[in-house]
Amino acid sequence: MAKTDWSSLWKKEDWWAFWIGMLLFFLCLGAAYGFDIMGWAANAKEWLDPAKSIVPISGKYAYLGPIGALIVTYIILLVIMSIGAKAMGWNLKKYAAGFTVIYFLTWLCWWLGHYSYVASTDPAKAGIPWSLRLTGEAGLIFALILGLIIGNFAKGFAEKLKEAARPEWYIKTAIVLLGATVGIKAVQIDPRVLANFLFRGVCAIVEAYLIYWALVYWVSRRYFGLTKEWAAPLASGISICGVSAAIATGAAIRARPLVPIMVSSLVIVFAVVELLILPFAAAAFLWHQPLVAGAWMGLAVKTDGAAAASGAIVDALITGTHPEFEPLKGWILNAGVVTKIFIDIFIGVWAFILAIIWVYWIDRRPGEKVEKIEIWYRFPKFVIGYFLTFFILMWVTSVAISAATAGLPPEQISDAVKKALAPFATATGEMDVFRKLYFALTFFSIGLISDFSTLRREGIGKLALVYVVCLFGFIIWIGLFISWLFFHDIHVFFLR
Repeated sequence: MAKTDWSSLWKKEDWWAFWIGMLLFFLCLGAAYGFDIMGWAANAKEWLDPAKSIVPISGKYAYLGPIGALIVTYIILLVIMSIGAKAMGWNLKKYAAGFTVIYFLTWLCWWLGHYSYVASTDPAKAGIPWSLRLTGEAGLIFALILGLIIGNFAKGFAEKLKEAARPEWYIKTAIVLLGATVGIKAVQIDPRVLANFLFRGVCAIVEAYLIYWALVYWVSRRYFGLTKEWAAPLASGISICGVSAAIATGAAIRARPLVPIMVSSLVIVFAVVELLILPFAAAAFLWHQPLVAGAWMGLAVKTDGAAAASGAIVDALITGTHPEFEPLKGWILNAGVVTKIFIDIFIGVWAFILAIIWVYWIDRRPGEKVEKIEIWYRFPKFVIGYFLTFFILMWVTSVAISAATAGLPPEQISDAVKKALAPFATATGEMDVFRKLYFALTFFSIGLISDFSTLRREGIGKLALVYVVCLFGFIIWIGLFISWLFFHDIHVFFLR
């Protein structure tokens, strides 16, 4: 029987994503219990005035100002990431120097992405006549583009940064923190919404994992001739949760690092395209079925931020132009968010299922005996962190809610729950700052290591064509049909 390689605990990227993600999780969680250890983290705000564009996440550290917050965040992350880099045997001097440049260039892109004319989903509220409505996630696009420019047109400079251009490490760390973000959203859902949307959420899981995924995988293999290594991450990226699902799938099937990275870049680009089209189409043609429109955004748009932003735009457009639906304000957005949450929760389960399938059927040679320990080796360890942060957050908030509502009359419970959750919302807000920063570092790094000649050779054009065919050929339409099926006329119960 094969022995477990315990050295992977401190030598493998997967495990370092787990350790760092869990460290940040527990340090940030301290804010919920009165220990605001991480409130110094630099947080980008939507801005018109540059002086107000970056602030420490906690008001307790306001004295740092934007520059101080940026520098403290840089120093702490540099120390943490350098410890991991050293343990994994990387060149520490090159990593530290590269990380420094990547950090500040990434922050420049993230900052520009939050400019109100680029990011605002409500221009009138922001006091501007128009906006591209791309949300702060536009910073990911800017980071990807700048990385591509440097990686392809300043190759000597790019080579000096490549020791720190580790997109898989950064995104895996972000996924660990994503579990907490999903967990707090799940417990914050109004019980009335949850009761009405629970069945719809289960259907979303079936659609994304069993219908969408299977169809995309089949189309990729049957009509475009993609290998299994390419088809599986692409199917996850298009049909489930975009970047997180593509990375988890790539790790589970042991795809080359290039594969999920290329898929991830396509996910972000197409999420922006969807954000610019689908919310306005939904508001124009589905205004009389507002919850159908909201749920459709949750199922069709493939990144969490873009899906939530799409739901917010639909919510604002429908309730703003049709006053009779004003009581539904917030519920339309919730319809999209809830369906997205249900899909996100099962990313780890799907990675485990794929690991088993690849071990016992796809990669298995005839007559070969496969040890069960191989499933453990194949399973992406950072997904364990995702589950842990999700369940720990769910558990501690449940304890807090139980203590806060014990013995209260029904009419006081809602306010007590909100009060009990407020400290945890603060804590997960801090976690989210780090999660978003790691996402941004990911996309700058993806651009930096993506050589156009390699992309052409690997078939980025074919991947994009598969994405277009599947997304606009059947995914958004199946999502619309099932959203209609389960949310048709549901809004009348909220208007009574």
